[in-house]
Amino acid sequence: MIKQEDRMSCLPHSLRTLTATDRSIAKAGGKKSTVKIDLKGQKMLTEITRILAPLVLLAGLTGAAQAVTVFIPEGSGDQILMVDAVTGQVIGRIEGLEAVHGLAGAAGLPYLIAGSYAEITADEAASIPNPEGVTADEHAAHHAKPAAGAMPEDAGRSILTVLDAESGSVVRRIEVPGAVHHTAISSDGRLATATHPAGDGISLIDLETLSFKAFIPTGSMPNYAIFSLDGGTIYVSNTGNGTISEVDVAKGIVMRNILAGEGPEHIVLSSDGGTLYAVDADAGQVHEIALSSGAILRSFQIGGELHGMDLSEDGATLFVSGKGENKIVAVDLASGSVRSAPLEPAPYHLTTVTGTGKIYVSSRDEPKVWVVDPATLTATAEIAVVGEGHQMVVLP
Repeated sequence: MIKQEDRMSCLPHSLRTLTATDRSIAKAGGKKSTVKIDLKGQKMLTEITRILAPLVLLAGLTGAAQAVTVFIPEGSGDQILMVDAVTGQVIGRIEGLEAVHGLAGAAGLPYLIAGSYAEITADEAASIPNPEGVTADEHAAHHAKPAAGAMPEDAGRSILTVLDAESGSVVRRIEVPGAVHHTAISSDGRLATATHPAGDGISLIDLETLSFKAFIPTGSMPNYAIFSLDGGTIYVSNTGNGTISEVDVAKGIVMRNILAGEGPEHIVLSSDGGTLYAVDADAGQVHEIALSSGAILRSFQIGGELHGMDLSEDGATLFVSGKGENKIVAVDLASGSVRSAPLEPAPYHLTTVTGTGKIYVSSRDEPKVWVVDPATLTATAEIAVVGEGHQMVVLP
């Protein structure tokens, strides 16, 4: 269930009581209102103006604000915090998500994919109540035993929750083999994946049928996963054996394992899809890997235990959270130069907030998220969270 702040309370009552049809017209930029208007009738023109005026004002207010929402999984708080990145105000929370850690979504896609780090028994998974709007037959089919070999029989169970990105409501709960660390979604919105560190593999989820598709073994302790730009490949960091697995989605197998230091964790893909950056957490390094050859092109020495990482909007700078040495680091990818600033305690997950000139960084040791200026690497504000902030998602 979503707890939503009244974001419209500052507007006149006439704007807060638009009908559902009015809202759809406003969202479409008013185009629906232009059909077959007789401009010769002054009375009709006056009426049309009266109807459209609040919609135009509402569209103007919405456009001026350029709303950007950051979704922050609160881990032990069992919920997702939603923050307006422009104003820094809390919008609301999506509740009832036990040990939510991994979260994935993308602009223009209808779903958020939330993974739980808690394990449950198969009987407990089957007893989870239906999401609203899901029939008993659909629920039973959803929990039916997968095809032979699809899900490891000896694995624990966990729940991957598909959320409506706009309303925050639960669309489907999908049973997967073991605790979920991180999740990812393909750019076309057709597939999602989740890493299972205890199971040495990943789950593949079909978002067209909202069902578990396959379990794919990768390597020891898979941590993070990202899709290639075309969605045909998943890159998975295996912390336990120092590799990045290149998974062919169509075939459901690992095509190549790329050496990536001692223990790669968070990974990010360049905007052209040709270069992968991997945090070698305990080694205190970030490796730049050419995907065409699998070779490490450069290794940036950061120092101390590392955790989160993201690229700047222009792709020219790599931001890294230095958890062990209480710092945030920026790597200029053109020159390779590294600059840092203190940030404590224990900077953890990190994401670039597109369109705002801000970076969000959570703390592992305190219930807060810093708002950081990427130019100066200084914290300009703090956002209180419940529990600890994990894999954040930014949506317009």
